[in-house]
Amino acid sequence: MTRFASAQTIAQDIRSGKRSAASVMQAVLATIHQYDSSIGSVTHLFAEQAMQQAHAVDARLARKEELPPLAGVPFGVKDLFDIQGHVTTAGSIVLRNVPPAAQDAAIVARLRAAGAIPVATLNMDEFAYGFATDNAHYGITRNPHDPSRMAGGSSGGSAAAVAAGLLPLTLGTDTNGSIRVPASLCGVWGLKPTMGLLPREGAYPFSASLDVVGHFASTLDDLKTAFHIMADTSPEPEPQTLRTACLGGWFAQNLSPALAAAINRVCRYLGLSGTVELPQTPTARAASFLITAAEGGTLHLPRLRSVAQDYDPATRDRLLAGAMLPASTYVQAQRFRRWFRGQVHALFEQVDVLIAPAVMCEAPLLDAPTIIVDGKPASARANLGLYTQPLSLPGLPVLCLPLLNTNTLPLGLQLVAAPGREAALFSLARKLEQAGLAGRCPLPATQQAA
Repeated sequence: MTRFASAQTIAQDIRSGKRSAASVMQAVLATIHQYDSSIGSVTHLFAEQAMQQAHAVDARLARKEELPPLAGVPFGVKDLFDIQGHVTTAGSIVLRNVPPAAQDAAIVARLRAAGAIPVATLNMDEFAYGFATDNAHYGITRNPHDPSRMAGGSSGGSAAAVAAGLLPLTLGTDTNGSIRVPASLCGVWGLKPTMGLLPREGAYPFSASLDVVGHFASTLDDLKTAFHIMADTSPEPEPQTLRTACLGGWFAQNLSPALAAAINRVCRYLGLSGTVELPQTPTARAASFLITAAEGGTLHLPRLRSVAQDYDPATRDRLLAGAMLPASTYVQAQRFRRWFRGQVHALFEQVDVLIAPAVMCEAPLLDAPTIIVDGKPASARANLGLYTQPLSLPGLPVLCLPLLNTNTLPLGLQLVAAPGREAALFSLARKLEQAGLAGRCPLPATQQAA
C-alpha cells in the first residue's frame, strides 16, 4: 500500500520489481485526489510529468540499469522552490506573471539526480511570513489529525502532506520555525539543517540572513537519507555517547501539562536531571523577529510600492512595518545576534545535544486560534514560534521529532546541536525512537478513512 509507505520502502519495492514506478505514481496521484480535499495541502500537481518520469524509471529497470537510491520516490515542494517550467508563486498571486523557472532549485535537482520525482507544490503562508498556512489566495491547510485545527506554518502544506500519507518526503524552509512548528503540530519528522549547509539557490527568499532550506519525512531513516542526498555528503557514523541537556528557563514556561509530562519522560529515559539556560532568550526571540521583519520588508518594498493591493492584507501590513524599521534597530539586532551566537556555541563545549519543546501545546483550533501564554489567551499566529525563534539566531541544526504516547494530538521536541553536527541529532533521535518515545504520529482511524 503506497499511503504511509516510507521513501525507502517505495524505492526498495521498485528496485526489486515488487512494484513498478508507474503503479506507485498512479497510487500516489489517486491518494492525493482522494484525501487532499479535506486538508488542502497541494497547490499544483505535476501529474503528467510525474507519470512520464515514473515510466522512465521502469524503462531503466527493464534495461537492467542500476537505479539511484530514490528512484521512483515521489516528493513534494513548498511552493517557493523552483521547478523547471513552472511559475514559482511563493504562495502569492503577486508573482503569477513572472516567467517559469528556467531550472530546478538546487536541492530539487539533487533529489531528482537521486531518482526522486517531484509530484506537487504545497501550500504555505504567503511569502513564508506566518505560522498558520492560512493563505488568502490558496486557502487554509488543515491538520490531518483534526481538520478543525491548524497545520502550522509557513511550511504547513509540506508537513500536512506527509502526515496525511500523501507523500513520504517534502521540502520546506525554516526562518523562525517554519519547519519545526508544522512538524510538531502535524506529528512528523522535520529538519532545519545547519545554516548554509544546504544550497538555497532557487528557493524564493524571505530573510536573507536567517532562511534555511530543509525537509519533512515520514520516518527518521527517510529524513537522514534525504538530508545527505541534498547536502551531497556521505552519512557519518552516529555517535553512541552523547552529552545531552534539557533547556530550562524560557523553554520550561507555558508548557501544556501533556508536553511537560512527555519531556519529563524523555529526560528520565536519558538520565537527565536539572536544566541549562540560554542567556537573554526573550531578547534573542525579539532580535530574530526584528531581523526577519526588516529583511523581508526591504526585499518586498519595491514591489509593494507598485502592487501592494495584490498582497494578502496581513502579509502586506507586516512587510510594510518591517520596511519602516530604523536601520539602527536592525544593526542592534544583528550585534546581539553575534553575541548570542557566541554564548550558545560556548555551551556546546560542554554538551552535544540540547532538548527543547517545539510548540507549547497541540494544534490550536482554526476558529479559535489562541494559545495560553503566561496564563492568558494569546494569538497563536504570533506565539507559535515562542520556542523556535530564539534558536534560529545562532544558525544551529535542529531536528524536530514527533513525540509518542502523549494521549493528545501531536506534540514535538526540538533536538539542537552545534553547526555541522547533524549526526548527533540523528543518533539521539534514533535512541528515542527505539525506546518508543518518538515516531510519526498515526492518524486517528476516522481520518485515515476520511
